[in-house]
Amino acid sequence: MNQPKQIANIYSSIGQGKVRMKTSKMFVLGILAGAFIAMGGIASTAASVTVTSPSLTKLIAACVFPGGLTMVLLAGSELFTGNCLLVIPLLQRNIKFTELLKNWIIVYLGNLVGSIFVSALCVFSHQASMFDNAIAVSMITTAAGKMTLTWSDAFLKAIGCNFLVCIAVWISFAAEQVVGKITALFFPIMLFVLCGFEHSVANMYYLSSGIFASMNPSYAEAASAVDQSVLTWSNMFIHNLIPVTLGNIVGGSILVGCAYWFIYLKDINE
Repeated sequence: MNQPKQIANIYSSIGQGKVRMKTSKMFVLGILAGAFIAMGGIASTAASVTVTSPSLTKLIAACVFPGGLTMVLLAGSELFTGNCLLVIPLLQRNIKFTELLKNWIIVYLGNLVGSIFVSALCVFSHQASMFDNAIAVSMITTAAGKMTLTWSDAFLKAIGCNFLVCIAVWISFAAEQVVGKITALFFPIMLFVLCGFEHSVANMYYLSSGIFASMNPSYAEAASAVDQSVLTWSNMFIHNLIPVTLGNIVGGSILVGCAYWFIYLKDINE
């Protein structure tokens, strides 16, 4: 097992490769990560949507969703929230701020494309009609709830989320075998879903799927109790993705990346 100081050095080295790969490859890997997280999202909804107990519904969804990050880390892809840890090689002066910023922007856009692709695939293939439109109702209800969060709520929930996501990425580097990596990442991801925290890339899927589902008359009618007027592309960004993205950066870059750099690597530069 790799010790925390070893993990810090490993990620500092890996980070250089992340920011210096070709832009086209970075973008495609971002698309794949967005699709993987979205697949985890739709699977968790399908697994839990017919359960009547709210707490049990949340637990089932939380246990399924980590499959998305498992694919991200093991299949090879680039996820914006995990890449908030690039602050570690930045503080080590192994990469430039412009390289970090380029990676974040390209990967974020790729994540957005992959997430929206999967949400469109699920809605327009009528997969959302499963269980007598229950999945579609969940899509619309979830998206409306997320788009009506206050900025402060979205921001603070996003801090909690990416603290746990980056901890999941961090401890997955402790393991050298596939089973160990999956086990390591499972519990922090389960916790963030169970706590109801906000993940920008997951929300790219949840919000866009709600918008797409509301365009279908039968789905919209099934979710008639929900105020669907809030389901717009502008609200998706202004009322959710912007504050959530900023919160994710704080939770991942500062609370995890900066903290572990300070603990394990800072003295190297002195």
